[in-house]
Formats: sequence, structure tokens, C-alpha cells
Amino acid sequence: MGRGKFKGKPTGHRNFSHPDDIASGIYTRPRTFKQEVAEEEIEKVSEEEEVEEEPETYEQKRKGTVGIIEIENPNLVKAKNMKAKDIDMERRTEPSRREREELEKQKAHERYMRLQEQGKTEQAKKDLERLALIRQQRVEASKKREAEKAAKEEKKKKLETSKSTNK
Repeated sequence: MGRGKFKGKPTGHRNFSHPDDIASGIYTRPRTFKQEVAEEEIEKVSEEEEVEEEPETYEQKRKGTVGIIEIENPNLVKAKNMKAKDIDMERRTEPSRREREELEKQKAHERYMRLQEQGKTEQAKKDLERLALIRQQRVEASKKREAEKAAKEEKKKKLETSKSTNK
């Protein structure tokens, strides 16, 4: 078999497997020390899992100084895993700050519109004053038109009577 590109040192020879050996299943790759250790650890862990009756949770077994010193960390995110049977369907969740502000804004707008309809806001009072002024101007304008119309008719009648008397 070939030894690779260079002969190398006598301590480490490069061995290459032949494709025929791999295909026939005769050749098996020699296991390294790390692989053997890893397999042994996996076997030990599987045996320990069988022996353990109660699995330890995060709160029971803490690593480092966390178990010694109790610290209230506001940035610590705790797992919020809940089972379906533990969920309380009657309890209502509070709306978020944005949702709460949106609801307050809508209520304030509705309240303002209600007061606007009743004429109690400053803007409504100004609008009503403007409307009253416009109505008054329209009434005056209609009286003026009526007066002009009446004056025209009188003028026509005078012209007709003067024409009939002139004939």
C-alpha cells in the first residue's frame, strides 16, 4: 500500500485504505483514543440516567457561586413553560403599555366628540357662534331680497299704470 506523498518519520506512518477493502467491509478504521473515551462517557451517562429516580431541576442544582449567593437579577429571563392543563382560562392578561395608551386615546376622542355634539367645548361654542352669525346674515339677506323684489314689483306696477294712463 502507498504511504502518501512523503515517507515521513518512523513514528507516524500515513496509511490509506483501498476502495476494495472499504466496499467489502473488511477494513475498519482504527478507533482513536478520543472516540473510545467519548463512547465510555456516553455509556456512563446512560447508566446514571437509569439509576437516577428524580431529575434535578435548575433551581435544585446550580453551578458556580449562584448556589451560594442568592441574587435578584432583574435581567434574568426565566423560562415561561406552562402546560395546557395549568393555564387559567378565566384570568385576563393586562394590555401592554402601547395597547393601554391606544385605548385611552380612543376613549378621550369619544368623550371629546360627545362634548362637541353637546356644544360644551370651546371649539363647539365658536362654531355655534359662527353658525348663529351666518344664519343672521342669511335672514338679513333674504329680507333685503324680499324688499328689493317688492320694490321692483311696485316700480313695474307704476310703469304699467303710467303707460295705461298715457294711452
